[in-house]
Amino acid sequence: MSVMLEARGLTKEFKGFVAVNRVDLRVEKGSIHALIGPNGAGKTTCFNLLTKFLQPTSGTITYDGRDITRLAPAEIARLGLVRSFQISAVFPELSVLQNVRVALQRKRGESYDFWRSEAFLRRYDDEARHHINEVGLSDFTDHRAAELSYGRKRALEIAATLALDPDMLLLDEPMAGMAQADVERISALIRRVAVNRTILMVEHNLSVVANLSDRITVLARGEILAEGDYATVSKNPDVIDAYIGAGHA
Repeated sequence: MSVMLEARGLTKEFKGFVAVNRVDLRVEKGSIHALIGPNGAGKTTCFNLLTKFLQPTSGTITYDGRDITRLAPAEIARLGLVRSFQISAVFPELSVLQNVRVALQRKRGESYDFWRSEAFLRRYDDEARHHINEVGLSDFTDHRAAELSYGRKRALEIAATLALDPDMLLLDEPMAGMAQADVERISALIRRVAVNRTILMVEHNLSVVANLSDRITVLARGEILAEGDYATVSKNPDVIDAYIGAGHA
């Protein structure tokens, strides 16, 4: 398989503290790749580097063969690399349909002008409904986002992300704070939207990682500790020691 996202020698220092140390990471096109590790492992810093919310001290990042090391988040989003779940993208007082319209207008470089006629905005409806259906929210199209359950708000965020037409999704702890029923619903959704797309996710829920991921990279103390499928990394003595040593069962 070809490589969609690659980091080489990725390093980030904060006033002498090395949070990420010479990380080499390859995410294959069409795969679901998970980045895991105990608390303090450097996952969040690494994720922020890959999504360009932080600039590396050294190293390079390439996306689909293009060097994006010095690009801004908005620039890589236009290339098709979109981060979701970083902050809530839901407008609570807008309907589900209107929320997805906003993303569609943003993709085309248009602002969301509330004084525009409904007839003008309606041209986005068919495409918006398509993405709403993709994430299983068709029955909630006209509901205010504020009325949705937490899990369905996350689904709406994914619908808005899909409206940006990404080739790759970067998901930051997509299951955080969810009840089990929502975890199962969003897991199934991620698997559906992964068809013809590449996904990299940071996730603490190891059962989700086990069920969804094609490949897993384990970080500890800012360095790659192990890599492989779940069966391989879960039996790695160094991984077991790292999690137990960090207070994880």
